[in-house]
Amino acid sequence: VVELETRILAKNDALAAKNRAWFAGREILALNLVSSPGAGKTTLLERTIRDLQGELKLYVIEGDQATVNDGERIRAAGAPAVQVNTGAGCHLEADMVARGLAALRPASGSVVMIENVGNLVCPAMFDLGERAKIVILSVTEGEDKPLKYPHMFRAAELMILNKTDLLPHVDF
Repeated sequence: VVELETRILAKNDALAAKNRAWFAGREILALNLVSSPGAGKTTLLERTIRDLQGELKLYVIEGDQATVNDGERIRAAGAPAVQVNTGAGCHLEADMVARGLAALRPASGSVVMIENVGNLVCPAMFDLGERAKIVILSVTEGEDKPLKYPHMFRAAELMILNKTDLLPHVDF
């Protein structure tokens, strides 16, 4: 099992390195947004797209296990998006991102936001070639998430605390 896991991660890491080189060669900033389901990744992206329209070229790779709902929301907000459904998979992998990029065709000098599948376990281990992982924590989830999921919070370069308007109503 360990040998198989090592081979899977090594293959993914090699593909992630190719993605990273592809981004670098086009001066594209790629950010991997990770969180629990319902933490507000899609809503944060919608707001970001609306607020930065005209200032930045934003593209989105939208990861979910099923449906095209979030991809449709992102396109309605004004950004090109490609939906990548993982089926039973609990995270995006580097090859899925590469296929998404081929379909999306982001412009040089743009920003690609990768909205990973809602999960705080598996995405911590899988490099997609992004510049940084950004973990989004909703106050409604409780303050103990970094303790319960330390690998994700260590893998992230930035944490966004979301839904702070609900602080008066939750124990956080």
